[in-house]
Amino acid sequence: MPTKLIYRPTRRGTHPLIWCAAIICTIVAIGVIVAGIVVFIGYIVIHPRVPIISVVNAHLDRFQFDPAGLLETQITIIVRMKNGNERAHASFSETSFSLSFDGVEIARLVADPFDVSKNSSTDFNYVAESMAIPLDPEKQEVVDLALKRDEVRFEFKGGSRARWRVGPLGSVKFWCHLSCQLRFHPLNGTYIPSRCSSKAK
Repeated sequence: MPTKLIYRPTRRGTHPLIWCAAIICTIVAIGVIVAGIVVFIGYIVIHPRVPIISVVNAHLDRFQFDPAGLLETQITIIVRMKNGNERAHASFSETSFSLSFDGVEIARLVADPFDVSKNSSTDFNYVAESMAIPLDPEKQEVVDLALKRDEVRFEFKGGSRARWRVGPLGSVKFWCHLSCQLRFHPLNGTYIPSRCSSKAK
């Protein structure tokens, strides 16, 4: 009788490179899960807070308007940088503010990079002084009305780039923006307190 040929397929083992790739993927997945848990626990424990910029006081030192339509003014503005984090220092950079009157920029106020300690604050005493600013008839009417009402308004806008380190979790960066009106009594220069803060409303 003729011999019958029986075909038996050979079993091939998994290639070592595939095993290596699978092991690497598993290690990466475990690392991502562990990092996520660490970040979550760190956030719960440290509870980082966004630093706040606010105007705490101001004074209208000079507000002179002559018949020729020239306006001269000087304003002292106290800006507070507050770091409410109890376990992290905060660094501020690119700090810049503009002071305007009825759309006309009077001064630009800046500050070099600086740090604020944990759960602390730093005040900046800005003195914004303008040279004689020529006003068109429309803006002259605005000044006349402000003097009659004994209330003048200035726009104060700007911000700073805040950065603070959250323990071993790395650093967090955030832009703090400020936009508000500063109101004064021009007769005696007193500041009319109002909310002026970068904190979300």
